[in-house]
Parts: sequence; structure tokens; C-alpha cells
Amino acid sequence: MTAQFMENLVYEGVAMAMCTAPLSDFFALGGRAVRLKPRTNTALWRGYIGSWEVLDGRLYLVGISATMECGGKATLEHFFPGYPKRVFAHWFSAELRVPTGELRKYVHMGWASEYEDEMIVSLQRGVVTGVRMRSGQPVWLKSEPDARVDRS
Repeated sequence: MTAQFMENLVYEGVAMAMCTAPLSDFFALGGRAVRLKPRTNTALWRGYIGSWEVLDGRLYLVGISATMECGGKATLEHFFPGYPKRVFAHWFSAELRVPTGELRKYVHMGWASEYEDEMIVSLQRGVVTGVRMRSGQPVWLKSEPDARVDRS
């Protein structure tokens, strides 16, 4: 699999990129599927790029970049009728992985590349429950436990 385009995130007023696709969890739970134009780029298997914002400790979907199967531009209302500007991500209970340091090792697969530092934002039903910094290789790519202490 090709390395994937990142999602967009605004956190505390700062624009960042993230290696997490919270909208995928919505679809996995049976959320409204929208017929998007077939992908033409192997770096975008999911067919869209979401724009997200953490506001007052809550995660919101604030935009989507995708093309409808008919050729028109996809909007939030295609996925969430009645919500044209933002949608609270109440379906998302996981972590956002936000690279904050330099790329250390490019991996030509999904979001497996390694960064000097990462911000990990934990969420429960769309509400931020914790934020921590992690240095070095992502924990899920290691074979032994991470002995380092996270910075906070």
C-alpha cells in the first residue's frame, strides 16, 4: 500500500496534519455512505481528505475534500444532512496521531512512516480525554515495550 495523504487538523488554533481518519470509524459503524468518484491516486485509498478541528475539547469534522461519483464536489451535508458547517465526531473513541517532528523514516505503506515526535490526542466519544507527546518510533511498530517516559 502506498503512503497515504494525511487528514487536516486545527488544534488550539494551529493547523496540523494527522495520521488518523476518524470518518472511517463512522463508516464502519454503518454511517451514511456516499458514492464518491473512484480514486485515481493510490495515496488516497479512502477517497477523501477530512478537515477536523478540536474546539472546546471536542473533535469536529469541519470539511471534506472529495468528488462525488457524478462529478460534483462532496460537502458535509452529503454525509451528514442538516449539518453544513461542522459535525461533532461522537462516534470516535480512539487516538489521533499528529506528527510534530521531522520525518525520520519514510515507509511506503499507509501511515507507517516514523517521526521525531508525535502528539497523541485521546478521545472518548469525540471528547478529548488526554494529550501526550511521544518521541521516536510509534509504539505499534515496536516489538518490545516502550521504556521511555512520554513528555506532557
